Amino acid sequence: MKINFRSFILTLTLSLGMPLTSSAIQPEDLNARLDSQAAEIAELRELINGKVDNGTSRNNVILNGRVHADYWGIPGSDQVIADLEGDPDGPQDRIGFRRMRFGVKGDIAPNMNYKIEMEFAGGNKSEFRDAYLGFKNLPKMGTLLIGNQKRPYGLDHLNSSRYNVFLERPFVIESFNQDARRFGVASYNKSEDQTYNWRYGVYNTHLMQNSGQHKNDHVQLEFAGRLAKTYRWADEGRDYAHWAVAATTAAVDGDSTETRFRQRGEGRHNNRWINSGKIADANNYEILAVEWARNKGPLQIVAEFQNLWMHTDAGETANLHGGYVYAAYFLTDDYMPWKRSSGTLDRIKPSNSFVRTEGDRSEQGMGAWQVAVRWSWADYSDVMNLANAAAAQPGADIHGLQGDALTLGLNWYWNPNARMQFNYIMGDITTNEGTNGRYDIIGTRFMVDF
Repeated sequence: MKINFRSFILTLTLSLGMPLTSSAIQPEDLNARLDSQAAEIAELRELINGKVDNGTSRNNVILNGRVHADYWGIPGSDQVIADLEGDPDGPQDRIGFRRMRFGVKGDIAPNMNYKIEMEFAGGNKSEFRDAYLGFKNLPKMGTLLIGNQKRPYGLDHLNSSRYNVFLERPFVIESFNQDARRFGVASYNKSEDQTYNWRYGVYNTHLMQNSGQHKNDHVQLEFAGRLAKTYRWADEGRDYAHWAVAATTAAVDGDSTETRFRQRGEGRHNNRWINSGKIADANNYEILAVEWARNKGPLQIVAEFQNLWMHTDAGETANLHGGYVYAAYFLTDDYMPWKRSSGTLDRIKPSNSFVRTEGDRSEQGMGAWQVAVRWSWADYSDVMNLANAAAAQPGADIHGLQGDALTLGLNWYWNPNARMQFNYIMGDITTNEGTNGRYDIIGTRFMVDF
């Protein structure tokens, strides 16, 4: 049975013979008191629900964050790798935080949203990641975001680091789209049945997450878009298939670091071992990317390929390309969820969490166990044919222009918000001097997000 609180108070007051029109309690005073108490009750409910009191009943604030604690070891490397690392003793082991993020997001009535996320893993060199405001449910455009957000190419970058199968992203994914996010205006939408989803926008190619702004006469505009289709969806999301195509065209400043494409050995160490070097007279470039994913119960197979054409003021063109393929398999009764509205991986929810608490009882479980293998490669050697490429200059610093790596992975998902990952990486790097370096890397990560 529902009780009208205000009617109850008024009835009680009348039954006790309290004069509503006396100087003791006036109707307007009673209404004000009831309104004040209702607001206090609403605030108390928000605290109980774990929400931040934002002072506005029609808007909300949701806290979010993640912590990734890593150990990286280099059990084997040769002199070529030591030269690429810039350390005569070769790359060193390390322990620390890969990511330590904290942010807020929410909705603003009637149809706006926002997100601010900061990265603190750099110690006193903090940076922002997602930082935008936007509009939702717009005709034709869907959601429109303005601010720092991911550029729409590279499935492995569009996937959140909370859900990715491997510790680090492949050569070509990170080097063609370093840190992924740029300042831009972008639209996100999907078909009514979520079979298709698409996103497109205009961005500034300059990476500004540490400075907060870009000051230059050349704004380096870029247009990028992605069209994706989940062309199979069955067995309540355990059986699905996906493809997507993405493309970009970008104007760049020849003196900008955006003309340099580089990545580490798919592990954590100081220098980027594969590195095209700056292309001093670069004018513009285009990227075409294709991706495919297939999931059948515990098995998932994913592949991507990207090609970049860099054009110079002199009319030269260099072709840079790379890709990867991986297979992942759950040893337990679990699978990789898929988010059709965005065409990306979703949160894994183990069927039997490592520790499950129900009332006063705790039951020990297996968690979800997954094994995976990935092979990736990148080839930027065509920059040697450009007259003004840094890697092609006589006496230039040593650069890795080709690389391939085989990664073996083991993932243990404790619950939907925590897991441990282990990677063993074996790789080769070929330099601009024609030498070949070999290396082995091990990585372990403990992670939680909320």
